[in-house]
Amino acid sequence: MKKELRQKIRRMLESMPQAEMAAKSALAMDHLTGTSEYARAQIIMVYLSLPTEIDTTGIVLRAWQDHKRVLAPRISWEQRRMMPTEIRSLTSDLVETSMGLREPVSGPPIPISLIDMVIVPGLAYDTQGNRLGRGRGFYDRFLAHPEFMGVTCGFSFEDQVLKEVPAEPLDRPVSMLVTDKKVRRFARRAKAAR
Repeated sequence: MKKELRQKIRRMLESMPQAEMAAKSALAMDHLTGTSEYARAQIIMVYLSLPTEIDTTGIVLRAWQDHKRVLAPRISWEQRRMMPTEIRSLTSDLVETSMGLREPVSGPPIPISLIDMVIVPGLAYDTQGNRLGRGRGFYDRFLAHPEFMGVTCGFSFEDQVLKEVPAEPLDRPVSMLVTDKKVRRFARRAKAAR
């Protein structure tokens, strides 16, 4: 079920015209940066979008303009975990990995407990805050860390929001979802349930 849904969403994203993607990305960024959660956050971790994803570049640039610290995930494939690392440039601080991802070149990991907001990627979300990721579990493991107490924000096109996505016990829902159409907030689930 998850595999077929991932393929369907990927096809939809790959067929979306670039101009439409750019316009919808800008609308979603405006919705996100207009939230109280964004206003309160001083340290934000943002995934660095792929060409077929909603563009997060505007979030990074706006956060710097708003004097926020911006982190991006650096992946340890061997340890199967993400390390939040501060970036100050979208060019000199980043490298493209063999997997086609952009990530910080270097820098010490920032303690998870300091992160106020994590912008979470997803292929699809549902109206309860459940998320369908790419299937490797990096964000689910990261968000399950007991020291993380920040806001988890899904960021996607409204076209990626479904009535329901398959969710398993280890899948971590988001506390809010921002799209090009609206902002949705969900009840936080207790840490003990993790």
